[in-house]
Amino acid sequence: MKHELSSMKAFVTLAESDSFNNAAKLLNITQPALTRRIKKMEEYLHTQLFERTTRKVTLTKAGERLLPEARELIRALDETIFSISEMNAHHHGIVTLSCIPTAVFYFLPLAIGKFNELYPNIKVRIIEQGTNNCMESVLCNEADFGINMNNITNSSIEFTPLVNEPFVLACRRDHPLANKQLVEWQELLNYKLIGVRSSSGNRLLIEQYLTDKPWKLNWFYEVRHLSTSLGLVEAGLGVSALPGLAMPQTPHPTLIGIPLVEPVIRRTLGIIRRKDAILSPPAERFFSLLLNLWSDDKDSLWTSVAECQENLPLIK
Repeated sequence: MKHELSSMKAFVTLAESDSFNNAAKLLNITQPALTRRIKKMEEYLHTQLFERTTRKVTLTKAGERLLPEARELIRALDETIFSISEMNAHHHGIVTLSCIPTAVFYFLPLAIGKFNELYPNIKVRIIEQGTNNCMESVLCNEADFGINMNNITNSSIEFTPLVNEPFVLACRRDHPLANKQLVEWQELLNYKLIGVRSSSGNRLLIEQYLTDKPWKLNWFYEVRHLSTSLGLVEAGLGVSALPGLAMPQTPHPTLIGIPLVEPVIRRTLGIIRRKDAILSPPAERFFSLLLNLWSDDKDSLWTSVAECQENLPLIK
């Protein structure tokens, strides 16, 4: 079909926007031009793809059947074009991803470095956000995809797990608990506890796991970022309970991480993206690179950071 790619893009954009006016703006063409493209496509296929009303358009059964194939066709053609154009050393582009702060620190440096070696002129834009804002950025297309916790409940979001990590106690090496191999959550009642704000995903996860306990943790200090809580611990102001990846990844002269038990609380981090999203070729390449990097290193990722630091047995 003549101009098949532009017609397919018009079809997919209209299907996702539910409005000729909105779709025309996204495609940067006039509404009559969009109407002509859809009409020619329907004439070529000898079937109606949309039910039209004065306010919106909806897919017919034929349109619903065509939509996933059209998305795949666009993705494949864009991928081919990108593969050819990347031979040009001056190829430019940008990938935008939203990440919770610990992901920025631990997940991304290696991936960004390798991506930059392959595509030196493609920029990477990182938006550091909490769990809810991270999801919203992906939903509204502000970010191509995100790195978030697995407590995502939106049906439009697809979650791909990368790493499962336990919560550990962060304390100074001269703290009374520092010589213990395991620390129970209830033992934290005896010390000044430093935690992130009550609305954070990490805090909510801890509260959820401990909700049936006859005792409640007393968060003496509250901060916004896990890195801040580590700073307060290092200053000797208290202890903190945080995900293992938030701990220093090499032996630290002052801080130590000890597995927390009774219960063992773990969180899973992974990539979130819209189920109906068609990633740009640069974003698709970065997405694949990130998956491959962490898949190759999965054996070390699904372990406790405290185990890596102190050679302790993994608590499951």
